[in-house]
Amino acid sequence: MKTLKDLLAKDHFAANAGVELLEVSPGYARARMLVTVKHLNAGGVCQGGALFTLADLAFAAVANSHLKLTLSLNANITFLRSAHEGYVYAEATETFSHARVPFIEVRITDDEGQLVAIFTSSGYRKNEELPVETLK
Repeated sequence: MKTLKDLLAKDHFAANAGVELLEVSPGYARARMLVTVKHLNAGGVCQGGALFTLADLAFAAVANSHLKLTLSLNANITFLRSAHEGYVYAEATETFSHARVPFIEVRITDDEGQLVAIFTSSGYRKNEELPVETLK
């Protein structure tokens, strides 16, 4: 694996959900997912777990953007409005960069830029270097 994007592409669960990592830089990432009928719940809107998966991959990109293995300690998501078929986007920012315990916020929006959910998570950054050479 040469890049962090290559490494995260091996997240089979997120890939099978249709999550794509669009951009990654130190402390920032952007991802998207095309919501299709397979993502809809019985109420006809995007299932919360699908949105969580999108946010979690964006979190992973930001948390690991310093090229040290970082794993989630906790995560919380607040759903603000329904998402329907079409693209949803996750914009993740490291709001507190700590050597061991970073804190990251992910804002999920729909095609119209309306806020769908906010996901927050802290991670545990290990000393272990990632087997990558660069982010992109």
